[in-house]
Amino acid sequence: MLLEIEAAPVTQSGLFEMTAPVPPSDEELVKSARGGSRTAFEALVRRHQRPLYYLCHRYVRDPDAAADLVQRAFVRVLEKLDDLRADSTFRSWLFRIGANLALNHIRDHARFVDEEAAAADEVAPLSHPDAQLEAAELGAALRHAVALLPTKQRMTLELRVYEELSFRDIAAALDTTEGAAKVNFHYAVRRLRSLMSDPTAGKAKTPRATP
Repeated sequence: MLLEIEAAPVTQSGLFEMTAPVPPSDEELVKSARGGSRTAFEALVRRHQRPLYYLCHRYVRDPDAAADLVQRAFVRVLEKLDDLRADSTFRSWLFRIGANLALNHIRDHARFVDEEAAAADEVAPLSHPDAQLEAAELGAALRHAVALLPTKQRMTLELRVYEELSFRDIAAALDTTEGAAKVNFHYAVRRLRSLMSDPTAGKAKTPRATP
């Protein structure tokens, strides 16, 4: 008895059309990794290490420190993989771990960030020196203004703008509600506009000397 085999579709050139394999989802990889699959965990690392690095780098402004934070974050993930809730996405959970490690790093080292140098590295080269200088100054001012935002507002803004996360994923990453994430984003944008329109808004006022 012959088995009935469905023929693969044939293209106009007469060649069989090969369907590209669909990569496994994060949920599938997490399930396999929980079962002890090293290959599945390595796939998660390859998929998310670059965006996690950019997230950490925006906080610490140090390539070596950011790379170290990424490694520590994935070690933490491997240790806590069973703690990932079913209603959370792996990416938002990973970003939450990375952001917390980055904030701890900043608190532990208490270093000042060179905003001007960081902004200058990311400004696209312009043809006219005056335009290039103006763009660099604007980029530095923007980064300085973002740094002045309260922590929750700043993290919400960066996850929304730079990582393009939904408010639902932001809420999961910051352990808050979706409504609170939207409110934080609204206040962050409003505060940012105020700081950019009035550069002195974020500076501490010098008390007058008593005669």
